[in-house]
Amino acid sequence: TRACSPAETRATAGSTAWGCDAFAALDGARSAGACAAASGKGQRERDRDLLGVAQSGTGKSAAFALPILHRLLADKRRPAPNTARALILVPTRELAIQVAEAFQKYASRLPGFHVLPIYGGQSYTPQLNALKRGTHVIVGTPGRVIDHLERRTLKLDTLRFVVLDEADEMLQMGFV
Repeated sequence: TRACSPAETRATAGSTAWGCDAFAALDGARSAGACAAASGKGQRERDRDLLGVAQSGTGKSAAFALPILHRLLADKRRPAPNTARALILVPTRELAIQVAEAFQKYASRLPGFHVLPIYGGQSYTPQLNALKRGTHVIVGTPGRVIDHLERRTLKLDTLRFVVLDEADEMLQMGFV
């Protein structure tokens, strides 16, 4: 893989206010795959999956968050109650909080953009209230996401993106 050139970064980010600054944060994970995922260039219907493997601290969250944000910008509709456009599954509450904060940081200039971390050990009430409003991105642990699905407080029929972050950890924990 190769890093995005500055011209590719600008072209990929388009004219969005967050684009160039956010793509600059990619550091080690700033690969041709991340550029292609954001731009949609060269992708056929069957070639939309992307696998990113890198050490901690190299920008993997940005590598999936920024393309998702870029694609969601085109859809101006508010998410329906109890739905989301993207679901990011993570193995731990700490990672759920970290990834949700990263999404919030990257989307800080997008008014009305909602990111919801859902994980065990937190009261259901704030999660239920946020789900009722609808959210663009849910970052959650498998156990709590399953709980919401079983309670029918979360519907997945409007999802456009699913990310399994640290899928190897979830496999070892028995979730995947």
